[in-house]
Amino acid sequence: MDTKIPPKDSWTVAQAKAKLSEVIEKARHQGPQAITKNGKNAVVVVDALLWERTQKQHREGNIADFLLNSPLRGSGLKVTRLKGGLREIDL
Repeated sequence: MDTKIPPKDSWTVAQAKAKLSEVIEKARHQGPQAITKNGKNAVVVVDALLWERTQKQHREGNIADFLLNSPLRGSGLKVTRLKGGLREIDL
């Protein structure tokens, strides 16, 4: 699923305040709704289920999966380990 979903509609802060219920309904049934402030995109209102799905995608996997999917994998980057084993530290 592509998480970069462009907003369907755009609202000024004043419009969104005046029609909050409509903004929410459109976000739930028609897709993300952008709210602008001073002519610039400020926030996007999205359906809660869409938000949960996109957040879950970012949390799946473990450190091994993360490293295997790293854009640096296969880049030829060489990492060397320090010799001498474990270091002692004072806690």
